[in-house]
Parts: sequence; C-alpha cells; structure tokens
Amino acid sequence: MTVNGRQVPLAGTVPHATALELLRGVGFTGAKEGCAEGECGACAVLLATEGPDGGTVWTPVNACLVPAHALDGQEVVTAEGLGTPDELHPVQQGLAAAGGSQCGYCTPGFVCAMAAEYYRPDRAPAPGGTGPEAQDPEHGPNGFDLHALSGNLCRCTGYRPIRDAAFALGMPQPGDPLRRRSEGGAPPPATTDIDVDGARFVRPETLADALRLLRDEPDAVPVAGSTDWGVEVNLRAARARLVLAIDRLPELRTTTVSDDVVELGAAVPLTELERRIAGDVPLLAQLIPQFASRLIRNRATLGGNLGTASPIGDAAPVLLALGATIVLVSADGGEREVDLADYFTGYRTTVRRRDELIRTIRIPARRAIPGVGREVSGFVKVAKRRFDDISSVAVAVAVDIDDDGVVVAARIGLGGVAATPLRAYATERTLVGRPWNAQTAAAASLVLQSEGTPLSDHRASAAYRTRMLGTALPALYASTTAVPA
Repeated sequence: MTVNGRQVPLAGTVPHATALELLRGVGFTGAKEGCAEGECGACAVLLATEGPDGGTVWTPVNACLVPAHALDGQEVVTAEGLGTPDELHPVQQGLAAAGGSQCGYCTPGFVCAMAAEYYRPDRAPAPGGTGPEAQDPEHGPNGFDLHALSGNLCRCTGYRPIRDAAFALGMPQPGDPLRRRSEGGAPPPATTDIDVDGARFVRPETLADALRLLRDEPDAVPVAGSTDWGVEVNLRAARARLVLAIDRLPELRTTTVSDDVVELGAAVPLTELERRIAGDVPLLAQLIPQFASRLIRNRATLGGNLGTASPIGDAAPVLLALGATIVLVSADGGEREVDLADYFTGYRTTVRRRDELIRTIRIPARRAIPGVGREVSGFVKVAKRRFDDISSVAVAVAVDIDDDGVVVAARIGLGGVAATPLRAYATERTLVGRPWNAQTAAAASLVLQSEGTPLSDHRASAAYRTRMLGTALPALYASTTAVPA
C-alpha cells in the first residue's frame, strides 16, 4: 500500500482494522474519526481508482469503513500528501483564504473531498463566466459540484465560507503532481490472503475462487464496499473469522444494456453505475443522488444493499418497481435467477444461500410497446434530511400508460413499512385499467395506505409512515401533469 508516495506495510495488521486505524497508526493523523459510520466525512482520503479512459480518478472514500487490507497494493493520498505548511495545495490555500476552518477537526476530510472534485476530469468552468448568472446554488462558475461535499459535516465553521472556497477554485495546472499522476493507470487489485491472530482476510483473484471459499468456509463473510459491514465492525464490534473481499472481482463489475435487458454488476460502485447507465434507467437515476452521500456511493454497491436485506434499504423499492430479478451464483449449483419480489423472506433474511453470491441485477429494458404512449416513474424518499439520511418511507412507482391515457401496467415498490421491502400489489391492481388522472391517483393512494405493516420507531411513527404512503401517488401525478402524453 502506498500512502503519499510512501510504502506502508500491511503485515501484522489484524483483518478487522480499518484504513483509518492503519493510517493514524503510522503517523498520517490528518484523517479523523468522527462518527465511525461514514456520515461525517472527517476520515475522507483519496484513493486512486480506474477512470473510464484508462487513466486514474482520485476518488474520496471513508477511511473509517474501508478494511485496511482492502487497500493492499493500492495508492492513497491523505490531506498531508496534498500540501505542506510551507507550500499549501490550492484547495488548502482556498479554504484558508476563505476562513473555511475553525476547530479544524473536519477540515482534512473537506480538503480531500474538495480535492477530488478539483481533479474531476470532466469539471469545466461554466460558459457564462464568473458572475452570479453563471451558477446555481449547487454548482459554481468553476464547474464545482457542491454535492461532492455532501458527505462532509462541519459543526463550527458554517458552510458558507467552505462553499465560497470551493466555488473560487481554479483548474489544476499542467505541472500539478496529482494531475500528472492521473494520466497514468490506477493500481490493479492485489490478490490477498492474510491470517493474523486466527482471523483471515482474502481477496480472491476470480469469482470461482470466491465461490469455492464460500462453499468451503462456513464462517466467511463476503464484503463489497464495506459501507454496511464497516459500521458493524466499528459500532457493534463485529468480527469475522474470514472476510472475503469481492468488490474488485471483474465478473461482478460489468454493466450491459441491450434491447431486452439492463444488467448491473453486483459490485459496481453506485457512483460508477450512475455514470455508466446515464439515461438508460431513469428511475434508478432518480435514486442514486438520494442514496447516502457521494463518499458512500463511491464504495456502496447494489449487490451489497440487497445482500444486507434491510427493510429500509433505498435500492430495493426502486428495483421492485423496475421488475428486477437477481442472478445468484454458487460453486456447485451454477446460476439461478430470482424475482426480486420473491427474494426477501423476513427481516434481513432472503432466499440466498450461504454459499451463494449475487452476480448481477437484471432489469427488463423499456421497449417500444404497441399501444403504450409513455411510462411515468418516480421515487419518493421521506427522511429527516434531504440528502445523506436513512429513509423513513420509500416509494418507487413505474406506470405504463397507453395512447388513450389509461394505465395498462403498474409496479410499486415500498420500503420502511414492513419487515421486508415489498411490492404494493393491491394498489397496482387498483391503477390498472383506469385513466391516469388525479382521481385515479387519489383512489389508489387510499389503497396504498393499507399496504404493509409499518411500525413506530425513533425515525417515524406508524401513523406517519401510513400517511406518507398516501401522499406518494398524488405527488407523482402532479409531477407528470406538465409532461405531454
């Protein structure tokens, strides 16, 4: 592992240690532990990842969640590696000039997240110049996307000076070391097998190797982005005898789009998935910006979100509304395809066997169907914060409407209202055969409120969750009234 150009050995590091623990242990103390669950961004560092053109993209990640051994053979840059007290990096200089730091605890994380956006390959100044008319509240005249900082929290400086510093940044100069480095390729994944104190971390070379380990090692825990497992390790002291890293397996990182189906590799990070699918799956494109923060999405995967089987996972309702299936693979049984509506069996339980992995998620492609005029879809997430929050209720809807304005098919996925994500079959039946209008949406919303068995907890009461279910369809209809049939 290379950190700021220096080789850092991993030998002797226990398998449950995080990258943050390793970095701080060898003297890179800029990265801090704030929340230990990926919500504050104080631990952010830059990781060299493969770009779409074969070059390197500097990707910010939460070091508190990434297993240290997952970075075997990889290249990391921390806030210390960006600049020095005598020669600050442009991002550091910009934050200092704008007064963007008080206590400074969160500042190294902001610096790394901001630097990743500074080096984003397709960032470009707005064509309208540098005046107020050249920017919106979330994008600067320099092309800086403020959502790049959505996973970083500050409790004493105030965000205005941080925003001002971000929007005042120039472009990397030709001689900039990290810009020059990005022109070369990122380090490939390293095959890893480490055993320390009776615990083991393995990064297999192939999917077949991973499946054989799952079959032969009953205690193996498959881990992809580690955005969920990392929390279990940090906050609940979870320990595994064998951690099986599957995040870099080529067989799990492909995406294909055809006339019939869209296939999404289970281990493709959501940020990369967003770039790859573009406008091929509009409903999924609505979901991804609302899924946690950019820092989390840089590691989180659809396979991991479905593998944890959380009833409040944001991906499941959308994939249910899309009619998705998942392909499960094992060393002995080959492949089997399961309708996602049949996948969940109870609270955090599924039909996936211990020796199986999710290989891909299949979504039927929307083809031109005779008589179908348009598709209406939407994702409604009810949470206490607009971004970077766990949903209290999630509703995803996909409705096909014919040339006469009548609903011919409907699929609705729900999250947060039962022990599992679920399809709202009764509501779907209510919609089919009726005109897509305000009256139909209102009538179906009454049925939707009866779907599921919501509970009361610290996020929302059962009554509130039921009421929010009733608002989803009228809101979706209102958002489509201006769309021509």
